[in-house]
Amino acid sequence: MERLVLLPAAVGVISLLALGCAMVSQPQAIPATDVPAPERVRLPNGLTVILHEHRAADIVAVQLWVRAGARDEAEAENGVSHFVEHLLFKGTPTRGPGTIDRQIAELGGEINAATSHDFTYYHLVLPARHLDTALEIVADVAVNAAFDPAEIERERLVILEEIRRQHDNPRASLWRSLAHTHYTRHPYRRPVLGTPETIRALDRERLLAYYRRYYVPNNMTLVLAGSLDRAAVLARVEQALAPLAPRPLPEARIAPEPPLAEIRRAREERPVRQAYLGMAWPGPVVPDEACYAMDLLASILGQGRSSRLNQELKERQGLVSRIGASFYAQREAGTITITAQADPARLGEVEHAVLREIDRIRRELVTPAELERALTAVESGYAFGHETAEGAARSWGHAETVWTLEHELRYLERLRRVTREEIQRAAERYLAPDRFTVAVLTPPAS
Repeated sequence: MERLVLLPAAVGVISLLALGCAMVSQPQAIPATDVPAPERVRLPNGLTVILHEHRAADIVAVQLWVRAGARDEAEAENGVSHFVEHLLFKGTPTRGPGTIDRQIAELGGEINAATSHDFTYYHLVLPARHLDTALEIVADVAVNAAFDPAEIERERLVILEEIRRQHDNPRASLWRSLAHTHYTRHPYRRPVLGTPETIRALDRERLLAYYRRYYVPNNMTLVLAGSLDRAAVLARVEQALAPLAPRPLPEARIAPEPPLAEIRRAREERPVRQAYLGMAWPGPVVPDEACYAMDLLASILGQGRSSRLNQELKERQGLVSRIGASFYAQREAGTITITAQADPARLGEVEHAVLREIDRIRRELVTPAELERALTAVESGYAFGHETAEGAARSWGHAETVWTLEHELRYLERLRRVTREEIQRAAERYLAPDRFTVAVLTPPAS
């Protein structure tokens, strides 16, 4: 599955947050196979803390993961998660607008954030000697975010411009159309940024209510990775972030998505030269064992120049200018996607050619060489993703938020045991020839 996927609709802006508590339990070392083991600690107020010594450089990555995103929003407040993300670093009673950005920059650090359907996360990278200052800022923002009315109005305009730019981006528009068609009831069908109508309607009261509802320690994971002494850092986290108290979380009321029982289609006309095609199939959800096979299947089908779709549709037939396949594992759904760009007049040929390759991988075992190439590619991506403190922290935080840290740490071990037969069974089970979604963007009809 994609290790951390932020679709074009999910991209956020600069911001940071984190939380804390009082006395702590004994650190729990998580068994790892190919990476240094992080330690996970759950504090009495429910905050999960993950500590990872990663001494490649004298820096530290501080990340806060909030288990709340667009999936948790009421339809009328679509976009509130991303709106809150924009505002958290815009000031507190003791730090005015712009102060936190300047302070972090003066320390040689960087801050950023992103929102998805399943989570919102905030990250900071800075020299390790400034960790105490970072924790102080984090604690202040966590407890005292101001939600200044003037800043709300400024960020409202920024977000409306983001929505406009996304609408003008063909790939982002394709993803939005594909999700909206693939899901009929689940909030995964909604755009992470919201709509112009919902963003204009969100007032300070609703923004604050969402913040207070979900930004609680028992709904968060704080990750620190880099040049650090775990025992000393844990004590500093406890000291800096103790004031926050846990609160009960609202009961999740998410409409279950009915099984896909047909071929669904969506078509939009846009001022584009090439046509954009997206196809989606429902897939497994972690911890289903089929997820590991699906990662390799996606690689074999459409990742890299040697993949089947690239070789057949681009190199041999010349049907597409680009094509790719991915498997996305979210909290409540898995999705296998294939996207392509092609001459509008050949869209039908492209779809039929894709379905022929789907039929082939359902009927025939992949070759040993294909399996080996896919395994090497996925292992390489995993290694590069954990090469830096920031990358490792992102991986641990994402895993603990969306599934579990244990699944992430055992990922390579299980991946290496996937057989060709498992890949074929996964293809037969999930890549149904009569149950999928198609979305296309085409130039206006002449």
